[in-house]
Amino acid sequence: MPTSALQVARTGLEAQDSRMRVIANNLANIGTTGFKRDRANFQTLAYDDARVAGQRSSNQTAYAIGLNLGTGVAVQGTTRVDTQGALATTGNNLDVALDGDGFFQIELPGGQTAYTRAGNFTLSAEGTLVTAQGYTVVPAIQVPAGAQSIAIGPDGTVTAIVEGDAAPAELGQLTVASFVNPAGLQATGDNLLLETAASGAADVGAPGENGRGQIRQGMLESSNVNVVEELVEMIEAQRAYEINSKMISAVDEMLRNANQTL
Repeated sequence: MPTSALQVARTGLEAQDSRMRVIANNLANIGTTGFKRDRANFQTLAYDDARVAGQRSSNQTAYAIGLNLGTGVAVQGTTRVDTQGALATTGNNLDVALDGDGFFQIELPGGQTAYTRAGNFTLSAEGTLVTAQGYTVVPAIQVPAGAQSIAIGPDGTVTAIVEGDAAPAELGQLTVASFVNPAGLQATGDNLLLETAASGAADVGAPGENGRGQIRQGMLESSNVNVVEELVEMIEAQRAYEINSKMISAVDEMLRNANQTL
């Protein structure tokens, strides 16, 4: 049975509702450290081919154009826009930001490695560098009790003045993971991303090498959401939703008039 205009307009409503949800999530996370905005992508649904171009119209001629009726639209997927967010100075020695490409590595409770752009780290009760949720930063950095003047260099080297030593002691080095297709990483919440078959395997190395970003101590990367752009997107989605709603009303009225007439 051919798809009616009512069904086509319904797919438009569903698509714009999904788009509005993506925009709402972007605006909700405007203050989230290291957040990257998402963009909704759309695709056409299958076409009903009532007549194919080139099909014979008579013994001597063929149709120059076809008769193809679309069945609507669907959300193809969401694309994470990985542009650099602004770096904001915090003055906290354990706050770090990546100036360039790459991700910090985080060990989840089950042993799985997750990735994040949010560098608002802190110390656990044992002196281990962890996230706000308590997940350990990889590679593990252990800060001795009473350590002072913790410094994290652009290459990830972590040093501190330990009690009894005049010279700074090296505590370890933070590394950065990069991916062939970072857009293929799976967002899971808590500012964390997981590796997938689409992202490819993580290429881990020192910050500043092979295109990886350098580390900036005492700074955090802000969300890359632009309020003006999101508001424009929101208005467009709202207008498109209204138009599809009016289409449903118009088709419903046409069908009602046809039923009354027939």
